[in-house]
Amino acid sequence: MQQVIVDINLSSEEYLAHYQQRVNEVIAVSRDGRRIKFPTSLLQPYLLHNGIHGCFRISFTDSGKFNAIERL
Repeated sequence: MQQVIVDINLSSEEYLAHYQQRVNEVIAVSRDGRRIKFPTSLLQPYLLHNGIHGCFRISFTDSGKFNAIERL
């Protein structure tokens, strides 16, 4: 299983654009320099009044499919 660690800093306004589906994917650069793209909906459990901020571990299956996300 592959894992990446990303730092996410989305303001509530930026997340609203995602929520309203004007934008439906987040593109982030992992700490090891890989560029990853994933659905905005994966971050919804971590939404606070000021947006989404923090370090997250995203794991993928060997075939590259999403497996899990967790805040570190």
